[in-house]
Amino acid sequence: MALQLNESLQNVVDGLSESFTDELIDVYQSSGDTFVRIIADANVEICRYLKEEHHFIYLVDVFGTDRFTSQDRFEVIYNLVSLRDQQRLFVKVWLPEENPEIESVTDVWASANWYERQTYDMFGIQFTNHPDFRRIYMPEDFEYFPMRKEFPLLGIPGSIPLPSSTPDTK
Repeated sequence: MALQLNESLQNVVDGLSESFTDELIDVYQSSGDTFVRIIADANVEICRYLKEEHHFIYLVDVFGTDRFTSQDRFEVIYNLVSLRDQQRLFVKVWLPEENPEIESVTDVWASANWYERQTYDMFGIQFTNHPDFRRIYMPEDFEYFPMRKEFPLLGIPGSIPLPSSTPDTK
């Protein structure tokens, strides 16, 4: 089944296919959006290409998912928008369960800084060469990643001190 892309997105997909033949894994559409899956080692190069050559200057979000599969368990998704062409593109990268690691795109979009920190904090995905790589929500010494599927719904008892649940009677 052929993709039904408008001319602008078709040019992007064609450019990726020609310039990154071995790095491009899949291109598909879902719910009216276009998704491109790439290999992890090419994420910075492909993101820079999309920004410089196809004007995807707006990084809306970077987020992670736990696919909870035995192979390539984690996924990092870049939500990109070309304001000039009024197009959205999602770039996806699958990562292994053991040592999920990917290069930071903060050199391409400075706004990736907090998005990548949040993704690390919730999923444990490491972003190498990040300029300020530390937790953003959880305490630095917190050993867990709350958005992973194996994390208990009620949290881990005693993992962090919680305020009293009874009202103060003073």
